[in-house]
Amino acid sequence: MIGGLVLAAGEGRRFGGPKLAAELDGVALLDHAVAAMLGVPAIERVVVVLGAHAEEISARADLGAVEALVCEAWSDGISASLGAGVEELGGAEAIVVTLGDQPFVTAQVIAAIVDQLDGRLPAARATYDGRPGHPVLIKRALFEQVRSLRGDEGARDLLAAAGVQELECGHLCRPEDIDTPEDLEAARRQFVAMG
Repeated sequence: MIGGLVLAAGEGRRFGGPKLAAELDGVALLDHAVAAMLGVPAIERVVVVLGAHAEEISARADLGAVEALVCEAWSDGISASLGAGVEELGGAEAIVVTLGDQPFVTAQVIAAIVDQLDGRLPAARATYDGRPGHPVLIKRALFEQVRSLRGDEGARDLLAAAGVQELECGHLCRPEDIDTPEDLEAARRQFVAMG
């Protein structure tokens, strides 16, 4: 089984509140990340890790086709929500990880990263103009190390040490995330332009 993991536990401090519940193109911001994950047939189980503002986000986002998991330790940083998701999907052969605040990451990009599963390295990740980003594919060999991560750094150093296959995806999507109300307005303009 390949699991899908959408990290959506952050506080949204720079946004000033529950940004993943904010409207973008007629739906909650989080819905874009969920829809992209659900659009990849190879992914058999999708878990969304909530934390801060879990009730408000759950009320506004369409999470009916995925499993929502609340990480009580969300304030410990991204490593806590990543670890909770990996724990929940521990029986998977591999897990592909995306971020709930990146509405332009598409199912096509996620599928391209999933296609790296047969590579010899224990992880794969998208890069954008050579800069590492999401989605990230983590194979079972790294699950225990991921669960032991602490703080707000994520798995970047772990992946670099273990070896990660990089796949340039800048031609497939835009990696911008929504951190501020201004970012959301820019994304709304982009969705209008995309028609």
